[in-house]
Amino acid sequence: MDKWLWALVGIMALTIAALIIKIIFMQKSAKEIEMAFADRLTTETNTLIDVSTNDKYIRSLAAAINAELRKLRSERHRFYQGDVELRSAVTNISHDLRTPLTAICGYLELLEKEEKSPKVEMYLANIGNRIENLKQLTEELFRYTVILSEEKLEKENVDIKGVLEECLLGFYGAMDAGGIKADIVITDKRVTGSLNRSALVRVFNNILSNALKYSDGDLKVGLDDDGRLSFGNKASGMDEIQVGRLFDRFFTVESARNSTGLGLSIAKTLVEQMGGKIWAKYKEQSLYIYLEFPCAVG
Repeated sequence: MDKWLWALVGIMALTIAALIIKIIFMQKSAKEIEMAFADRLTTETNTLIDVSTNDKYIRSLAAAINAELRKLRSERHRFYQGDVELRSAVTNISHDLRTPLTAICGYLELLEKEEKSPKVEMYLANIGNRIENLKQLTEELFRYTVILSEEKLEKENVDIKGVLEECLLGFYGAMDAGGIKADIVITDKRVTGSLNRSALVRVFNNILSNALKYSDGDLKVGLDDDGRLSFGNKASGMDEIQVGRLFDRFFTVESARNSTGLGLSIAKTLVEQMGGKIWAKYKEQSLYIYLEFPCAVG
C-alpha cells in the first residue's frame, strides 16, 4: 500500500513540476511576444514576431498577431504615401498659384494709374484686398509643407522670455486696433532653452494671431517661474469639440475668415520638432493654449 501511495505522490510531483515548467515557458513566450510586438509598432521593419516555444497555442497567437501586423504595415505605408503625395500636391499648387497672382497684381498696379470712377476705385480696392488674402494663404500653404519636410531644426540657446516680449510688442498695434485688452504676467526670472529662435517666433506669432481671430476682446499671456507659457482669451463662439481639433491641419471655425487652418498645426509641428509640448483647453467659455519646452529658469 505504501509503495502505491509513494508512486502516486511521485506521479503527482512530476505532473506538477511539468506544469510549472510549461507555465514558465509560456510566460517566457508571452514576454517575447509582448516585447516583439512593442518593437514592431515603433520601428519600420518587415521582421515578424517569432517565439522560441513549440506550443501550438502560443504559435497560433503569434501567427494571428503577425497577420494583423501585416495589415497595419500596409495601412501605415498607404497613409505615408498619401501624406507625401498631399504635401507634394500642396507645394506644387501653392507654387503654381504664385505666377498668376503676380500677374494679377501687376495688372492692378497698371489699372491704378488709369482714370477711373469712384465706384471702380472701390471695386479695385476690394479686389486688391482679396488678392492679398489669397497671397497670404498661398504662402501659408507653402511654408507648411516646407516645415513638415524639415526633420531637424538647428538649435541654439534662446531667451524665451525675450522672444515672447518681442512678439507681444509686434502685436501691440493689432490688439489696440481691435480693442483687445491684454493681461500679461511674465516672470522676472530669465528663461532660456535650446531651441530654434525663428521657429519659436513663428510659434508665438501663430498663437497670438489665432487669439486675435477668436478673442471676444481680451487676451491673457503668462510665463511662470517654471517656464510654462499660457495664452488665453474669451471665445464664446467655440466649444470643446472645436478646441479639440484646433491643431488639426486645415481645420477652421466659421468665425475665422481668410484662414487656412494651418497656423496652430504649424505651431504644433514646430513645438514638437524642438522637443516641447503644446495643448489646448476650453473652460468657462475661454480658450487656453499651453506650451512647455525643455528650459532653464534662473
